[in-house]
Amino acid sequence: MAPRDSVTAQKIRRQSVGLPHQGHLSAASISPRLTSKADRPQGIKKGQQQHPLRRSARLDRLIEVHELRLKASRQPLPPPASDIKVPDCAHSPPTFLPPKPPKRKREAEQQLEPPSPKRPRTSCPRPSLQDVDSITYWTQTSHWPQGYFHENGEMSHLFARKKSTDSLRRKRSDSESSAPSSTTPSDQKSREEKSAPYRDPRYRILLEAVGSYMDKSELDITKESKALCRDMLTKEQTTPKDSIFSDDVFEKAYRKFQDRNEARVIQDIAQLIVPSAETLATFGAQHLDKLTESINEGWNNSIPVTKRRPQPDYSVGFKRSAFTDDQLKKLQPFVGDLTDNSFFMGTWYMYFPFFSSEVKCGAAALDVADRQNAHSMTLAVRGVVELFRLVKREQELHREILAFSISHDNETVRIYSHYPVIEGKKTMFYRHTIRKFDFTEQDGKEKWTAYKFTKSVYNTWMPAHFKRLCSAIDAIPPDIHFEVLE
Repeated sequence: MAPRDSVTAQKIRRQSVGLPHQGHLSAASISPRLTSKADRPQGIKKGQQQHPLRRSARLDRLIEVHELRLKASRQPLPPPASDIKVPDCAHSPPTFLPPKPPKRKREAEQQLEPPSPKRPRTSCPRPSLQDVDSITYWTQTSHWPQGYFHENGEMSHLFARKKSTDSLRRKRSDSESSAPSSTTPSDQKSREEKSAPYRDPRYRILLEAVGSYMDKSELDITKESKALCRDMLTKEQTTPKDSIFSDDVFEKAYRKFQDRNEARVIQDIAQLIVPSAETLATFGAQHLDKLTESINEGWNNSIPVTKRRPQPDYSVGFKRSAFTDDQLKKLQPFVGDLTDNSFFMGTWYMYFPFFSSEVKCGAAALDVADRQNAHSMTLAVRGVVELFRLVKREQELHREILAFSISHDNETVRIYSHYPVIEGKKTMFYRHTIRKFDFTEQDGKEKWTAYKFTKSVYNTWMPAHFKRLCSAIDAIPPDIHFEVLE
């Protein structure tokens, strides 16, 4: 190599070591022009022909890498996506081209020009709407991103579950071995058998172990909920005209069912304490057509909190037909088939139960009824909380009444409301006492109190509750497809 070529190459190498990280890199920055005598290296005469510049393969690679990085830096950065996984291109190693033989100056200038569109893409693809922050996505579309529930897995426990083989085998065995004259359907137990676990006072402790307390919380229900309970207690409602609770026959009728068993109490007065929602709908209350009720039927489609599932004497929830086809489609992954277990079901035909009633005989037996109602309404409240937690709105339910229950015998009534206390991911269930009274005292002055209150639950509280449920169901993404859990 000629001395002048050696000097020029060394100068170029010194300049290439400090390649800039930003800005435009051109051939001029690597091959400075020799425009004046002062700028020309020593030993080069004016008009003397210069030989083409030569560079090492390492310098070629540095220039190539810099061009790739410069192009990547011009791509717009995606917005933050805390809940959505996007392709991780930031940590991909840079693509180094294989060593090439030294090129002439014109070839080097062509190499430094912008790469051809056919060159493999090295930057992350531009993010779509699915890739943006999940909260922003929800505010723009009113539902969560497509991958939201697939990625975090936090809600997988909500999906419907298949009944265990042992449970189905046990039911078949029970139905085959029982005498037809003394049995209830295979998914139910006799009144005596179903009450047995609740007779133990320690059942209260069992409920507390799963976060359900038969007492009010430290803060109790909200002020608005208390005001609502007072209004429902005093709100005037129509009552049956001809019944054993009529003023002229009440005292005489009371003597006949006094000290009788539960079956007699249920036959004579149960529907005068707690009116049937379906009967009221039959007699013209069209807004109650969306309700369904169960009588001494096991909640075998629910997911239990204890070993035994509830079997209330009377319960009320929503029919399948109360919901639109689109809402049912969104609920399907969480409800499953007719034989599956779900957080949102009581019986196979009852969605989101919200009321239960238990009938007993004797003051001590009312404590048993209270435990049964507390168990049933724990599942009812839990289902609503899980629905709202699914759409990130659970705090709307904090200390709000989500269910009611009534325990009564042949003379005493206890009315309760049930509500959740939500602290982050933890939910606890509590009970608020609305009233306890003897409806036979003062010549039956309070005999219609429970009846009117229950109608207020149907007429005043239920429509607002149903609207709230529907708003949460509508917010469920339409693209959730999970297999039913075993």
